[in-house]
Amino acid sequence: MRPLLIGRFQPFHNGHMWLARKIVNEYGSIIIGIGSAQESHTLVNPFTAGERQYMIQMAMEADSIHDYYLVPIEDLYRNSLWVSHIVSLTPPFDIAVSANPLVKRLFLEAGKNVMEPEMKSREHYSGREIRKRIIEGKKWDDLVPDQVHRVILEIDGVKRLQDLSKTDEVNK
Repeated sequence: MRPLLIGRFQPFHNGHMWLARKIVNEYGSIIIGIGSAQESHTLVNPFTAGERQYMIQMAMEADSIHDYYLVPIEDLYRNSLWVSHIVSLTPPFDIAVSANPLVKRLFLEAGKNVMEPEMKSREHYSGREIRKRIIEGKKWDDLVPDQVHRVILEIDGVKRLQDLSKTDEVNK
């Protein structure tokens, strides 16, 4: 069986790493679908698909995980076609792994096996929480793999997020 893990990975954090490791240990390999690949430079999606791919690759290789495949997936905005869009972009997979209710529903309706993953410390390991901490200048580096921390610093991601959080409006 080959599982497909789908997420935005904004950024790829220790919870994602824990889950990827668990899936590879159980199934032998993993396909990681990098969702909303067309999005970047926003507060919700600050990193480009290429930057996220680089973060994940660096973290996986450092963890000695080599049997993985990364697939950037742009949003289609037509739910009835979304699963076939995913299938057209990815190597064959047997099971979709996601906690997102819509993603699970769409795969089930398309006749695919779906697994809701066990989440590790979801209250800590959340892209939203990490982005918030970065913007506020709080400690966040312990929530991501070391390699992801280095990539975010390399691409000046801290300054990018802090700049994106500003406004040019007078009456904010």
